[in-house]
Amino acid sequence: MIASLAFYVFAAILLASAGMVVSARNPVHSVLWLVLAFFNAAALFLLAGAEFLAMILVIVYVGAVAVLFLFVVMMLDINFAQLREGFQRYLPIGATVGAILLIELGLVLGGWSLAPQSSGLRAAPMNPAVSNTVQLGRIIYTDYILLFQAAGLVLLVAMIGAIVLTLRDRSSSRHQSIATQVDRLPADTLELLDMPSGAGTKATGFLRPKVREPEPVGIAHEPHDSHGGHH
Repeated sequence: MIASLAFYVFAAILLASAGMVVSARNPVHSVLWLVLAFFNAAALFLLAGAEFLAMILVIVYVGAVAVLFLFVVMMLDINFAQLREGFQRYLPIGATVGAILLIELGLVLGGWSLAPQSSGLRAAPMNPAVSNTVQLGRIIYTDYILLFQAAGLVLLVAMIGAIVLTLRDRSSSRHQSIATQVDRLPADTLELLDMPSGAGTKATGFLRPKVREPEPVGIAHEPHDSHGGHH
């Protein structure tokens, strides 16, 4: 009775928090609702006897992924007014994609049924010598190894896509000039001074390191030889 009540409570909170993830206007609030959804999903795993999955969900997703999402969202300079400008323009496309996904989910749920041998497997006794972690590893890396690798490829493509979408070349960013570094002479960056005893560098007006103004982009660099001539 208590287990059934706890299941419905955690499931209701999970569904409500998942709905708030996609409906919240503030991305920070969406991440916080996502953390709550992860905790309730971990509680459902504990009720089902899958303690390994519950700990993985808390440690990996809540402790790493969700916190990373939160810090990234907080550090990004997001213009919410600009994001809402194209809402009306892309509403028909989004509604069409959502309707297609809804139809696909309906077809999947309508054709879903329990396997005939499922009732017998539920009544079969578990081997106490084999833990849930070992059984999960055997299923993933034997029966579903191809699907597991396919999921890894999907995540890799998503990661590459996120990097490409967020990569921006800003004019104010400082870039390394390899040609300037290779072309420089010791006299450009090194200066020998005869400092009297007890005198500081501020009295001589000496700057360290020696400042060299970068040359304008587009001017060809001619390498220098050790005798001061040109090749």
